[in-house]
Amino acid sequence: MADYETRDGRVVHTRSGTPGWLIALLVIVALVVAAFAFGLIDIDQTRSAKAPEISVTGGQAPAFDVNTATVDVGTKKETVEVPTIDVTPAKDKK
Repeated sequence: MADYETRDGRVVHTRSGTPGWLIALLVIVALVVAAFAFGLIDIDQTRSAKAPEISVTGGQAPAFDVNTATVDVGTKKETVEVPTIDVTPAKDKK
C-alpha cells in the first residue's frame, strides 16, 4: 500500500506493508522445505558429475533418481451408529 502526502510543498511517497510476492516466495520455500523434511521428496544421486575437458568437449551432467510420495485414495462403505438425543425443554419458572 502506498500513501502520498504533502510536506512543505513536496509530495512524499511512503510505503507500508510487505509486498505480496515476498510472502508468496516465503510460502513456496516453506512448502519445499516441509516436503523434504517429511520425506515426501527423496533425491538420490545415481551418477557423479565430471568436469568437462579444457577443450570444452565431453563432460557429463549428474543424474538423479527422484522418488516422491504417493497417495492412494479409495472409498469404502461404513456403517456408523448415530446416538439419539432426547431434548426436553426446561419448565418456565415465573
